[in-house]
Amino acid sequence: MGFAAYSTQYDWERIASYKKKACRAEGGMVDLSIGSPVDPVPDVVREALAAHADGTDAHGYPATKGGRMLREAITRWFENKRQVDLAALHADVVPTMGSKEAVALMASLLHLGPGDVVVQPAVSYPTYEIGTQLAGAKALKVPDVSDVRSWVGVSGVKAVWVNSPCNPTGEVLSPDRLAAVVQAARSIGAVVLSDECYALLNWAGGVRGRDGGDAPAVNEAGGLGMELPAPSPSMLDLEVCSGSAEGVLVLYSLSKQSNMAGYRTALVAGDMGLVEEQTAYRRQIGQIIPGPVQAAMAAALDDEASVSEQHNRYRARLVRLVEALREYGYDARMPQGGLYVWVKAIDGDCWSDMERLADIGIVPSPGEFYGAPDRLRFSVTATDDSIDAAVDRLRSR
Repeated sequence: MGFAAYSTQYDWERIASYKKKACRAEGGMVDLSIGSPVDPVPDVVREALAAHADGTDAHGYPATKGGRMLREAITRWFENKRQVDLAALHADVVPTMGSKEAVALMASLLHLGPGDVVVQPAVSYPTYEIGTQLAGAKALKVPDVSDVRSWVGVSGVKAVWVNSPCNPTGEVLSPDRLAAVVQAARSIGAVVLSDECYALLNWAGGVRGRDGGDAPAVNEAGGLGMELPAPSPSMLDLEVCSGSAEGVLVLYSLSKQSNMAGYRTALVAGDMGLVEEQTAYRRQIGQIIPGPVQAAMAAALDDEASVSEQHNRYRARLVRLVEALREYGYDARMPQGGLYVWVKAIDGDCWSDMERLADIGIVPSPGEFYGAPDRLRFSVTATDDSIDAAVDRLRSR
């Protein structure tokens, strides 16, 4: 049948006029809209890419399921960073060309279509709905996917999107709430799709030491270099999935933890049968991560120091921006996780606030993009100088 038409609007050109206005402000524009990383790619990643530029998987075809080096790195990452034993859960993995394509293709790769329903948060990343529409299925938006009563009795539900930490709200769901989703989805034969791309950017707790024990919380200046951030709960946690990956697929991306958005490095892990089937389709359509990039991805997954350093950078930026937004008049709060400050528009309408903020050269994202036209999303994927400039402008008004 091919892709169905989609109607959800997620067009960054819609904020072009606000950017033009912001550029005319004194000091120019501070762009806090799209969450595109700006910090350096870690040295170990660049070195791995260069070292494998003429490797076997560079001049020959790489494995769709990932080469041995990458697959072992993914397994170690789940064990060391998420405390998840993939083998014990009978789970498999496949690397994807960024998490957005994995999200957009997911409903189609699950063979969903007309008459099928995909549950998603009402306020969420727009590509969940776009992917559902491309498959010809229907999106059911609910305020809280962990309130399973809102969807478990709906006819035709075949999949449930969960995003924790959430883009844009920053909400982190507890293991009990995640487990409720798994149990309810299994009771009706639906697949749980857990977008955990911000898993290591968890601000609700402290950091985890190398031995897995608790370590002191990161200070606001972003110190503590080498400790690992405590991750948010995973849908593949033993107590969440009851010891089995059946009917569960988890997505993760290296775009934010390692500043590798342009490398297009992400993965899907979970139900062995579903992953094997999706891998077969990816092989047929050529959705394969290049060999040198697989090596870079493996290096990034094993790299503790730069991930911790990036975690601390983002936390320090969030702290500064939240304080300045509060001084400006927003009811801003530190998110539980993720890279965004999610606030209610002062004027009650995101576009009105976009106009007001453009006057001082600041451009956030309109909440309408995420299903909340009365909200704004401020990203901290901006340089320290840009964050400082935004803070100064907000405080001077």
